[in-house]
Amino acid sequence: MSLDPKYIRANERIRVPQIRLIGPNGEQIGIVTVKEGLVKAQEAGLDLVEVAPLAKPPVCRILDLGKYLYALGKKEKEARKKQKVIDVKEVKMTSKIEEHDYQTKLRNARKFVERGDRVKLTMFFRGREITHMDIGQKIIQRFIGDISDTAEVERNDGLEGSAIHLYFTPLAGSKKQTQKTGSTKEESNAQDQNQQSS
Repeated sequence: MSLDPKYIRANERIRVPQIRLIGPNGEQIGIVTVKEGLVKAQEAGLDLVEVAPLAKPPVCRILDLGKYLYALGKKEKEARKKQKVIDVKEVKMTSKIEEHDYQTKLRNARKFVERGDRVKLTMFFRGREITHMDIGQKIIQRFIGDISDTAEVERNDGLEGSAIHLYFTPLAGSKKQTQKTGSTKEESNAQDQNQQSS
């Protein structure tokens, strides 16, 4: 169980009748009262810290509280670093999109998926375009087909206001395949700029 530094009980904050005490060098002292544990910790010039609150009785150790909290914080930081942050990148289109723009948007979406990100496709209907939703739906179906080798539809929120929103998630294994033939950093940056400008 990972301990959150905010919830660590130490010294007078430990309020249970008995604890299983571990000495400053890791030696098992046994089951004692909190008062006895505090006396031993003070004798060693250290703190009495609860390290396994769910054990019966809770396990407490004599150690330097400051160092212990620092080590715990460092461990939490490392764990957060290892977690992959998945971004949602948005690709916007209208039902009157031109072929060149469509291909640019498709390339951007592929690039995002290859990086392991999710893609949100937003199809806008401006003014009277909403009365010809079938045109937008055809473009959406084409997009789903064009990106189907690297991503699949995770969620289709349908029409909300004047836009349709779909979410795509990378297919398992597609990232590895594209890494071999992936675009250069310069191309990626250029595509990022294209996506932002349009």
